[in-house]
Amino acid sequence: MMEFLLQVKVGALVGLLFLTLLFGLIPARMKWFHDTSGTEIHKAVLSFVSCFAGGVFLSACLLDIIPDYLSDIQKELQIRGLDNGFPLAEFIMACGFFMVLILEKVVMSFREAHREEERSPLLAPAGHGHADGHHSLNDLEGSGHHVHVDRHAHSSFRSFMLFLSLSLHSVFEGLAIGLQTTDTKVLEICIAILVHKSIIVFSLSVKLVQSEVKPMWVVLYVTVFAMMSPLGIGIGIIVIEAELEAGAFIQAVLEGLAAGTFIYITFLEILPHELNSPERPLLKVLFLLCGFSVMAALSFMG
Repeated sequence: MMEFLLQVKVGALVGLLFLTLLFGLIPARMKWFHDTSGTEIHKAVLSFVSCFAGGVFLSACLLDIIPDYLSDIQKELQIRGLDNGFPLAEFIMACGFFMVLILEKVVMSFREAHREEERSPLLAPAGHGHADGHHSLNDLEGSGHHVHVDRHAHSSFRSFMLFLSLSLHSVFEGLAIGLQTTDTKVLEICIAILVHKSIIVFSLSVKLVQSEVKPMWVVLYVTVFAMMSPLGIGIGIIVIEAELEAGAFIQAVLEGLAAGTFIYITFLEILPHELNSPERPLLKVLFLLCGFSVMAALSFMG
């Protein structure tokens, strides 16, 4: 029986790896997703795909990652007698949020300082700053027409942090499969994660492409992300064999930091990027709702 259960888990591991890779590499390899200078219809469709992805991430954040984390951490805090009135679970999430905020601002400050040092002797006089095709930070912030292409609103750093938080969550999802003791439960969870991950990895790939991350890096990100759930399954199998005591508490704390990161990325990066631009606001909200509803329906069906 245990051997058959192990075979089912290994099958789930392989299936998750290849199907996630397939869905993630579609936006990375199709030129259609890379072309940002196309027709108005092309731009509109890309924008709607991005809004749909935003809905997917919003739903993943509110209906999946945070509830999973809160459920896990509350159990662990009760076992250790740490549920003494202070909202420790929420505090851990806040730590994840501030960790990304501080890290991002430090990286951007250094990058801006370096850029100013390089360009300061070459800056054109006021009013002629667009001659060489570059926009300064003030140009981007000061002009309402350039909000949509603001690199700070859609930076590669934030895309990397999105990738990191999703990857951490994927490890924990895989862990849920690895820790199961019946083959039917393994298959149930595996199918749910497969559908969920296929949509999320497609959305992640679209976000990376739109952040102008190099194609080689997009493929690398997607490949690493695809390996995360199988890694979690492997860790789960090892944990069941080793019977670690503190393992569940450490997992719950890491889940909390990942959840805080995800809150930051969802509300300060993904949603403002699309919703701050003035074109077709109602249609964008509709596609956002569609993405949210698809994931909400999947959560509802269990």
